[in-house]
Amino acid sequence: MSYLGPEFDPPQPRRPRRGPLTVALAALVPGALLGWVVYEAVGGGAGDGGVRTASAAPASGTSAAPSASAHSASPSATDDGKRPSGGAASGPLAGKVVVIDPGHNPGNFQHAAEINRKVDIGTNHKECDTTGTSTNDGYTEARFTLDVAHRLRALLEKQGATVKLTHDGDSPAWGPCVDQRARIGNDAHADAAVSIHADGSAEGNRGFHVILPGSVHAGAADTRRIVGPSHDLGTRIAGNFLRDTDEPPSNYLGNGTGLVTRTDLGGLNLSTVPKVFIECGNMRDSKDAALLTSGAWRQKAAQGISEGIVSFLRAS
Repeated sequence: MSYLGPEFDPPQPRRPRRGPLTVALAALVPGALLGWVVYEAVGGGAGDGGVRTASAAPASGTSAAPSASAHSASPSATDDGKRPSGGAASGPLAGKVVVIDPGHNPGNFQHAAEINRKVDIGTNHKECDTTGTSTNDGYTEARFTLDVAHRLRALLEKQGATVKLTHDGDSPAWGPCVDQRARIGNDAHADAAVSIHADGSAEGNRGFHVILPGSVHAGAADTRRIVGPSHDLGTRIAGNFLRDTDEPPSNYLGNGTGLVTRTDLGGLNLSTVPKVFIECGNMRDSKDAALLTSGAWRQKAAQGISEGIVSFLRAS
């Protein structure tokens, strides 16, 4: 199916019957998720949640620099996908700082040389950034993550949080590099940081997973102080995301827990504040793609992530 423009929200597939594991996970309060077994991912997405380098062309004839406004936010969120006029000055999250990191950047397609240069992530060197993946119809991960980030920011600001984005699609025009993304959260002294992504695995591989930082102490990376609180943050996000979206935990990573630990991502390795990644679904799976391209579902995704963050901040 070809991309039909900003208002295109493909019909969502009939929800599958939820099995015993999914029902059990949905019933868990976030704190109970701390008992989940965490598995080290071997492989996963390339780069910091990415799949393709900048030398790859966008899928299905999309333009070299896809517009961040495509598949724009529904009226229930921020109508034009831009920042609302000022955050709330008071509320239950007043004084809390949250950094949202929309994975990749729509402008990365035009800046191959810049994003392909290597940066130090402590354990080794990796590309500054990647273009990310896309659905088979050409809806890019960068556009998805920016849309969810805008919705999430609006929800958190309504509760009084100070919210900072690592980029806003057109500012900067590409990147930032993965080490700089971590530095933005560190410099903000964020109480929580979340990097939003969508995976690019094979058809039939579906579901979400939250990536937690493993213990790293090498070079500029030292995650030892944030492993515990990041695990708490990640499990709370996973439980609320499952409950709000009905998206199942990944059937190809994490052994059904929805949690994966990695030590090869610069955005986590270099963080000094509690931080996790969330892969909201697999853009290359037709069932997941139908959800990811739906504005109504993206609002649910933002709500689930928001509730997980709020739960963590109120408990910390």
